[in-house]
Amino acid sequence: MDMNQYMEIFIDESKEHLQSMNRVLLDLENNMSDVQPVNEIFRVAHTIKGMSGTMGFTKVADLTHEMENVLHLVRTKEIDVNEYIIDILFECFDTLEAQITHIEENGSESGQENLGLVNKLKEIVRTKSNTPSGKASQVKEEKEPEAQVIIEDSVTDFHVDVTQTSIAVLKKAIDAGFNLFKIRVRLASTCMLKAARAFIIFNALENEGEVLLSYPSAEDIEDEKFESYFEVLYITSLSEKKVRLIFDSISEIEEVVIEKETNLPEEIMNNTPDDQATKAVEKVLQETESEDNEATTSAKSSKSKTSKTVRVDIDRLDNLMNLVSELIIVKTSMEEHDSEQGKANMSDAVEYLERITTSLHNAVMKVRMVPVERVFNRFPRMVRDLAKDLNKKIKLVMTGQDTEVDRTVVDEIADPLIHLIRNSIDHGIESPSEREKRGKESFGTVNLKAYPEGNNVVIEVEDDGNGIDPKRIADKVLSKGLMTHKELENLNEKEVLNLLFLPGFSTAEVVTDLSGRGVGLDVVKSKIATLGGSVDIISKLGQGSKFVIRLPLTLAIIQALMVYLDDEKYALPLNNISEITTINASEISLLQNQEVVLYRNKTLPIIRMKEVLELKSKDERQASKELTIVIVKKGTEEAGLVVDSLIGQQEIVIKSLGAYLKGIPAIAGATILGNGGVALIVDPNQLF
Repeated sequence: MDMNQYMEIFIDESKEHLQSMNRVLLDLENNMSDVQPVNEIFRVAHTIKGMSGTMGFTKVADLTHEMENVLHLVRTKEIDVNEYIIDILFECFDTLEAQITHIEENGSESGQENLGLVNKLKEIVRTKSNTPSGKASQVKEEKEPEAQVIIEDSVTDFHVDVTQTSIAVLKKAIDAGFNLFKIRVRLASTCMLKAARAFIIFNALENEGEVLLSYPSAEDIEDEKFESYFEVLYITSLSEKKVRLIFDSISEIEEVVIEKETNLPEEIMNNTPDDQATKAVEKVLQETESEDNEATTSAKSSKSKTSKTVRVDIDRLDNLMNLVSELIIVKTSMEEHDSEQGKANMSDAVEYLERITTSLHNAVMKVRMVPVERVFNRFPRMVRDLAKDLNKKIKLVMTGQDTEVDRTVVDEIADPLIHLIRNSIDHGIESPSEREKRGKESFGTVNLKAYPEGNNVVIEVEDDGNGIDPKRIADKVLSKGLMTHKELENLNEKEVLNLLFLPGFSTAEVVTDLSGRGVGLDVVKSKIATLGGSVDIISKLGQGSKFVIRLPLTLAIIQALMVYLDDEKYALPLNNISEITTINASEISLLQNQEVVLYRNKTLPIIRMKEVLELKSKDERQASKELTIVIVKKGTEEAGLVVDSLIGQQEIVIKSLGAYLKGIPAIAGATILGNGGVALIVDPNQLF
């Protein structure tokens, strides 16, 4: 039975169940007397056990089985939940998560046995105690038998027999020092899925050897055409004791009888296999190796597919289907209009087509959209662990988890958010004693908020800690020689705070292994910039800090303003543009080597696009009285981009520039125009 076809479903569902387990464990930690979270964790563990058992992942199945035993004691009130139980359950969660990740990446379980953790769980069940007894480490690292295993010297009523298999195979195996066993397995009467249980047994055996024969046949066993038992002829390098241990890890087995085959036919001991038989054996071995390679390749492709999957509401798919049906109707209509008589109605058909493609675009965007909840859900556990490590009391408040963003944005935004939250907890929020001295509550609060804003999604990370001191930033800048006193005097508080985004800049006196306030913020900014977003800092000394991240809803299709620079067309994302105007060149002044103009009683920086994109130098500026300016915004900041002329608004599809052209300043990608030409897409966030 090929289980690779179910790998994608197994991994997706396991991740969902683990996400649920993580959330419920945090709820249980906050209210240890509540039995509802215990029931939920038990249900999740039971589901994962069944899924992993069916897939043949015995280590995951074993661990969840032991978790069930401990949780059963809690449900029956034989033991109470305390911090020790919670910590062990979190350790189980981490182990399960690591195993699922390894399965996703390699198609198989990792070699980690997790015996220490399993023994801790067994010790809790054995002693019915919720405190470390100190005996868990002394328990032998052998699993307690779940099946009655009998090893006999002679069993005469087996249906499988050595004479039914190839003399050449047996001869080659015996010469190589392998052992031959006859094994009868009787399943428990309570076993509901006999074929699935048999598959687990076959899979476990074949991990350590080869099943040469079975009774009934493999096909009959797969179709569940057997009563309560089956037999196998098994060849392996393992000893009898180690073969027995294979069955110890599998549940729902009532009895196992193992006989080591010692009375081999004389022809096996004396015969040398002929060349034809040897070639047959080698062919079988090659085929087996080829199948293994194919399985590995399949597992790898499964991994790449799984990492790109999105779960879609069926209503959204129905909408897509309806729109595609409309496209077919338009196609038929346009074919009819191909005649001279129908050309007069062509404009109506084109207008109808435009409406459908716009609706199709919106529908596809919705299919790509996923809630930010899938990112936010990892943070409660992280905050809990950091608070314990730093001896701080932290409350995480999350809002707007149902806000939807493009799938690619969700995948990329996790690392910047992790860094900002770690910074807030490590260096932003004070210790409980220090907070009490300042008249604050002993526990600090981190607010993680997401909400839509026009064509953007805004994510805020806010803490009620000490805030960021602009004076300390200025002192650091001066001590490092990054700016002069005069240059700093011309900066407002917001501009001083933005100095934190300089590469390697930090105000932390002691940089810990967790974070340093400011260390890596340049990486955060550059990561968000690659997504077409921006990040701003708002801070009040003594009251806290807020990082505001603005991201585009989607990275695939956008509305853009097409402009000319000389004879080349460029695209400016429409969501960055606030307005378009003209200014007189004589109104431009120079301030700190930056051209500015007074526009609506505000100082507006002027950026000459041709010079930024190195199309022309300052010396090649043409004398012009009137300049066309596109005013773009980044958060609360604005700048005016000088362009030659405007073409108009257009819907464009963003295409990557590829590995060779990746990282070009101010360029976010390219788009293919209707005439087949290529226009570069300018990223205004990188211009100022």
